[in-house]
Amino acid sequence: MTIAQTPLLPDPPFGTGELQTLHDFIDYYRVVLRRKAEGLTAEQLAHTIAPSTMSLGGMMAHLAYVEDQWFPAIVDGTGQTPPWDSAPWDEDNDWDWHWAQGKSPDHILGLYDQAVERSRAVQERWTDPAAVVAGDRGEGMTLRWVLVHLVEEYSRHAGHADLLRESIDGAVGD
Repeated sequence: MTIAQTPLLPDPPFGTGELQTLHDFIDYYRVVLRRKAEGLTAEQLAHTIAPSTMSLGGMMAHLAYVEDQWFPAIVDGTGQTPPWDSAPWDEDNDWDWHWAQGKSPDHILGLYDQAVERSRAVQERWTDPAAVVAGDRGEGMTLRWVLVHLVEEYSRHAGHADLLRESIDGAVGD
């Protein structure tokens, strides 16, 4: 069993404002998910539990896509970044999950870390949770909705990551 290098954040504090609370929960889950993938080989990151094809490597690539899609692309309206902008989505709707197959842990986690940094830069520029973001549905999507959605996205995948990591090397926690 490999010990994660990224320190676990403390639970988000009580009593902070709405925006800070949402940011804190997203950051907490970002760290939890990164820790689940740390210290694993490419083969371990590709490990699946039948009948699912979900892997920790695929999950980290998917979350990199989620970060880039929601913050730079939707909140800021700047469009998709590489590699998502040229991905063959028409051929493989789950391309983000499959992209990681055969990639090194450094490549996968590097993609994820870069996406998180881009997202944090966008988050710093938006200070009103009620602000309407660019959106992709032609409706008044607020920053609040996006942030709550990211908490939901990360917390859902944290449970998946727990099961995958435990099946790989018995590591539990976070």
